Amino acid sequence: PPHIPMGEAKAKARSKTKVVPEDSDAIPGWVVAMVVGATAAGLVPALSTEFRESQVALKYFPPPLAVNVILSGIGCLGCLKIIPHFRDKFIKAGLFGIDLNKTTTERDSKGVLVRPYNGIKVPEAMGVISGMVFLVLMFFYIPFAFAHYYGDVQKFPHHKLTEFVAALLSIACMCFLGFADNVLDLRWRHKILLPTAATLPLLMVYWVNGGVTYVTLPNILRPITGTEVVYLGVLYYVYMGMLSVFCTNAINILAGVNGLEVGQSVVIGLSVLANSILQLQRLENETGRENHLFAVVFMIPFLATSFSLLYHNWWPSRVFVGDTFCYFAGMTFAVVAILGHFSKTLLLFFIPQIVNFLYSCPQLFKLIPCPRHRMPSLDAKSGRIGMSFCEFKVKELPALGKVVYKVFKTLRLVYIEEKKDGLIRMNNLTLINFTLYTLGPLREDWLTISLLIQQLIGSAIAFMIRYKLAAVFYAIVE
Repeated sequence: PPHIPMGEAKAKARSKTKVVPEDSDAIPGWVVAMVVGATAAGLVPALSTEFRESQVALKYFPPPLAVNVILSGIGCLGCLKIIPHFRDKFIKAGLFGIDLNKTTTERDSKGVLVRPYNGIKVPEAMGVISGMVFLVLMFFYIPFAFAHYYGDVQKFPHHKLTEFVAALLSIACMCFLGFADNVLDLRWRHKILLPTAATLPLLMVYWVNGGVTYVTLPNILRPITGTEVVYLGVLYYVYMGMLSVFCTNAINILAGVNGLEVGQSVVIGLSVLANSILQLQRLENETGRENHLFAVVFMIPFLATSFSLLYHNWWPSRVFVGDTFCYFAGMTFAVVAILGHFSKTLLLFFIPQIVNFLYSCPQLFKLIPCPRHRMPSLDAKSGRIGMSFCEFKVKELPALGKVVYKVFKTLRLVYIEEKKDGLIRMNNLTLINFTLYTLGPLREDWLTISLLIQQLIGSAIAFMIRYKLAAVFYAIVE
């Protein structure tokens, strides 16, 4: 549908585009106060003897978790201060990019970007810093996580320590491989293989510790199959390997505007954390509670370091997170879901990423022409972000491509402009462009906020499916 342009005065008022704020290295007092306040919540149970010895504390908030919160607060503040100090170092090393959707980037008289791009250099691959801080926090946490076993070596859970170390090894591998991708600009076929390779240590530990390889069937299928569960064997390990590939690349595909990669990861991380806290209150069996406590102690430091990175990556972005953060975040989610035994629930939290992938499939599989970059573009006059487009002739599309084009056109899922000589101008098939098609041109920060609201709605739907709709298909919902 056509969008009514705003009045000229109103457009100017909404489109005041900031560049990089002055004194951008200074951290506002309210940010520090918020981090300190959140960390203080971990100090209360650590200092209160009455709470620490109560059954509530032992069941839902054991002392090591309080240490985890405190370490996360320290890591959050550390990340806030460390990231600005590495900006110039990354630029000197040649790890930088030009933010194309800023008015400071050189354009010609028609507003078209001039090649080679010339603008403010923004350091790239800064996600490696949040990843490294996360790993250091977790290394410091390990002695506290198993402190209550030091007096009784015979009962020490070696299998749990092995899982913990294997999880960190997989995450560390993905941080390294993601950084290598930023430096070497690897091809997509390599991006598919790298997460699989990094998951192998985790899958090996999962197998050695006797992890389950079956799925529970819904009630309607049990009379047909004559069984409640189906054992998948090696196929289950293939599924878990594919889960890591999906998580890392799904975040990487839904990107292109300031704050989006980290923002969506924070929303997913908060959803995973909320789910695990809810399960700690619901579950009575010790194994299930241990699995979700494992997810909690990984998600809190992850969110702490990601919040710091989001602060610097928010519009107008002072750093780019790069593929490094996408790989780090995706593997962290995959690790906690695999070892926490809630991989299907995790996929529900990726509803917007799944929608984005399905919507993008016609271009990803070359049914419709796909340009190298599908990110939205800036209108330099209004300062707002608009759709990006591809051009083609319908008669030149493959047979299946013609069907897809007709379906999308009929359902009005795309913006279509018919030009002379049968040339079609259509928006690129990404969730970002679809949002702009629906809402009209937006300032970049409002575009990111709109996409994060969609992520929150997706999480709300995921919780409804997980705890309400599942009861229709399963007799017992754990």
